[in-house]
Amino acid sequence: MNVLYSAMTLAADAGSEEPKFDPSHEFELPAWVSLHVGPLDMSINKAVVYLWLSAALTILIGILLMRWRVGVTPDRRQTIGEQIYEVAQTQIAEQGLPSRAIGRWFPYVATLLLFIWTVNMLGFIPLPITGERFELLGVDLPVWGIYAATSSISVTLALALVTFVFTHVEGVRENGPVKYFKSWIPDVPKGMLPLLVPLEILGQFMRLVSLSVRLFANMLAGHMLILTFIGLIFVLESIFLAVIAVPAATAFYLFEVVIVVSIQAFIFAALSAIYIGSAIEPEH
Repeated sequence: MNVLYSAMTLAADAGSEEPKFDPSHEFELPAWVSLHVGPLDMSINKAVVYLWLSAALTILIGILLMRWRVGVTPDRRQTIGEQIYEVAQTQIAEQGLPSRAIGRWFPYVATLLLFIWTVNMLGFIPLPITGERFELLGVDLPVWGIYAATSSISVTLALALVTFVFTHVEGVRENGPVKYFKSWIPDVPKGMLPLLVPLEILGQFMRLVSLSVRLFANMLAGHMLILTFIGLIFVLESIFLAVIAVPAATAFYLFEVVIVVSIQAFIFAALSAIYIGSAIEPEH
């Protein structure tokens, strides 16, 4: 979301009859480097760059907080790392996974927690990688803006697909294909099976929708609200509206950073643990 760029554009158009303002344009993803592998579009765009940066920061955070100079008496840095580990261990892995599966799947759900938190948080830090430029005093400069990669359904769907595949692969590996897929058949009279079995199968795919859409919708809505409140100042051409719009946008910004970013990362990781755990022990 290129707030600065949008504001400058709207200000430049203030004298026109119909100033144009459409927040959805901030979430378009034109290809920066076009790359196609057969029918697959593997082009590099803004979301891809944000994901690369988030992956690098996730690795760096993990090393600095949990692997670098770890001592018997923890300092503040190590304490934060241990708190993150504790949440991932006790609130996510132990709550969703069987005891025997924690060693195998804890690294995955803990990585999900930290990675999604990093992606979400990075989406609220202004960076000069918006793909837009402006001229100031004859100098061509990059626009600093905020953008959340998780506000793209393609990103959240890809993350959800990883959990979806791991869930059923682990279910088959742990129980065998016959026992695992048989667990999808409810214990009801045979006459009801043609109705209920398709619903059970649909329910498995609805998990995919639940994971991806929840994260996508929350991050998209937060950024849209912030941009809309700021944009109203220029659309209505009233500086007095800033008295309301700026505090409202700031409140939404702080709410997203302090609460939504962490909650959405936690929910995604926790649901992933629950889904994988239910595939390992389908009778539960």
